[in-house]
Amino acid sequence: MSNGDDLKQRLASDHATVGVIGLGYVGLPLALTMVEAGKRVIGLDVDAAKVERLDQGQSYIRHIEPSRIVAAGKRFRATTDFRALTDCDAIIVCVPTPLTEGREPDLSYVSRTAETIAEHLRAGQLVVLESTTYPGTTEEVMQPILERGGLRVGRDYHLAFSPEREDPGNPRFNTKTIPKLVGGVTAQCGELARALYGSFLEKVVVVSSARVAESAKLLENIYRSINIALVNELKMLFERMGIDVWEVIEAAATKPFGFTPFYPGPGLGGHCIPIDPFYLTWKARHYDFSTRFIELAGEVNTGMPYWVVDKVVDALGEDGKPIKGAKVLVMGVAYKKDVDDLRESPSLKVIEILESRGAKVSYNDPYVPSLRARKLRHYETFDLDSVDLEDRTIAEADCVLIATDHSAYDYDRIVRHARRVVDTRNATRSVRQSRNKIVKA
Repeated sequence: MSNGDDLKQRLASDHATVGVIGLGYVGLPLALTMVEAGKRVIGLDVDAAKVERLDQGQSYIRHIEPSRIVAAGKRFRATTDFRALTDCDAIIVCVPTPLTEGREPDLSYVSRTAETIAEHLRAGQLVVLESTTYPGTTEEVMQPILERGGLRVGRDYHLAFSPEREDPGNPRFNTKTIPKLVGGVTAQCGELARALYGSFLEKVVVVSSARVAESAKLLENIYRSINIALVNELKMLFERMGIDVWEVIEAAATKPFGFTPFYPGPGLGGHCIPIDPFYLTWKARHYDFSTRFIELAGEVNTGMPYWVVDKVVDALGEDGKPIKGAKVLVMGVAYKKDVDDLRESPSLKVIEILESRGAKVSYNDPYVPSLRARKLRHYETFDLDSVDLEDRTIAEADCVLIATDHSAYDYDRIVRHARRVVDTRNATRSVRQSRNKIVKA
């Protein structure tokens, strides 16, 4: 039996030890799902505070119950000591891939992680990159770094790409039930990745290469970005025409084929859709190709926070109130409903624009108690805590802006006590009283 066959059997069994680098919204649920299937997992992160909380059986992600961490017991160990990688049969990389200030790929986390792995890489290990990136990253960035010590892919170690598909707060799908794509640098690499993921996930789909897997992830998110941009643009057009875009979408969605509903909002948020399309746009320039659809969608979506603020200005103007000095209460700062995830949240951009125009901004979010205590990329100056959502707080605001439609909010109460409501999520659709206060944005 070859070494590859030995590793395949081990990865498919409960005897494998898997290292997960990056214990955030992707890495932690992945690690716990493996543990729950019987595997031993070493979670590695540079953030000592995360490791300490995990050691204490605590969760720092709202939809991850602390009971899952406690139940993991000795099968899960969190550490900041990357020497533990030598004990792993497989190493899965779940680190951020943000954009630079110039909206170009920032692969510094991936590169530094690869360098750390290379220091401890040994023969007979499988390395899988899950961080979303442009086609070719696994082979062009990861592989050369990993091979600096003389090991060769497909001969000594194995390398694959498997895009994360986490959707925090989704009640229908979770890490275990979402189909998993894998693509290896070699065919054997792909089969080893299949063996690993197939041992704890319900469905694994193997594609012909890492590049195909990298491209599929980008297509998934570009598809959403373009369609959201379309309905955002239609929202602005239909408003001029006196037509409710939300009713239009619901009407179109009655067609049982050929149409998938997408919904407008104050802008794009989350770790994927606002960022990933620009990875392909950047790579396309290396091939003298202009991705016009992608770039146009990006322009529309990034402009939405400004459009929302203009709607707030108009709403205040109807009451004879200038934006400068106006009290604006922002409802929800997470990027989508019922989560505590602030990554690329359009609410943050909206708050920044409002403050730049002189508004006195406060916010409420039941899942984000403070902005000052969070590490916010581009928003380090925020000095806000979530206010209590009392009737008086709502009434004292010149305008209440619904930016994130959390289920915990009582929208009838909000509209009843507010002077003016700007609704970016159609959250007030069921409110029957005082609808003259509501401005859709």
